[in-house]
Amino acid sequence: MIAVIDYGAGNLRSAVRALQHVGADLVVTDDPALITGAAGVVLPGVGATRDTMQELERRGLATIIPQIIAAGTPFLGICVGMQVLAQTSEEWSDHACLGVAPGAVRRFPAEVGKVPQIGWNQVCFTTEHPIFAGIPNGADFYFVHSFYVDTPDERYVAGRTEYGLSFPSVLAFGSVVATQFHPEKSGRWGLALLRNFVRLVAAHDAGNGERLAETAAAKAS
Repeated sequence: MIAVIDYGAGNLRSAVRALQHVGADLVVTDDPALITGAAGVVLPGVGATRDTMQELERRGLATIIPQIIAAGTPFLGICVGMQVLAQTSEEWSDHACLGVAPGAVRRFPAEVGKVPQIGWNQVCFTTEHPIFAGIPNGADFYFVHSFYVDTPDERYVAGRTEYGLSFPSVLAFGSVVATQFHPEKSGRWGLALLRNFVRLVAAHDAGNGERLAETAAAKAS
C-alpha cells in the first residue's frame, strides 16, 4: 500500500489518478499511523513551501516524514513535495523546511526570463537510477514553478534542467526520489516514472518480507 499524503495540495487528485492508472494500490491520508505503516509514500504539492510546511506541521507530519525517510521507506516528492525536503526556503521570507536534503529553495533570478517556468522542458540524467528505467535521457516533462532547490551536494542530484540556469529537477538519495516537474501531467514519460516508483515500492516491500521470513526462521531454529 502506498500512502499519498493529503495536506490540501491542489494537485492531489491528478497525482492519485495517475498513480492508479499505473496500478498503484494506494490510500489518500493525513493519518501519521497509516503513513508510517505504508510500503511507500508520495508527497504531492503545488503552491508555496511556507504554506506547505505550515500544513505539514499542523497535521503532525513535519516530524513523521523525516522519520519515514530515515527508516528507508520509498518516498516520492513532487514539485513543492521536492522543495520542502531542503533545509530552508526563501519563498515568502526565510523559513525552515524538512531538512532531509542539503540546500535552499530559491527564486529564479529575473535574468532567466519569464518566471514562473510553465511548460515542457528536458530533464538530463546525471546518474543512473531505476526511477529512469525505460525513459530516454533528455525526455520532456511538465514544469510549473518559480522556485528551485539549490543544493551544494551533487550526490543528491539525479537530473538537471536548463532554464536560464542549470537547476536540479530530480533528487535521488537513499530511498528518496523527488521531482521538480509534475509526472502526473507529463504524459507517457511521467507515467513511466510513476510506474517505476510503484515497482521500487513493490521490490522494497518484497525484500522486507523476505528478511522478516528469514528472521522468523532463524528464531524458530
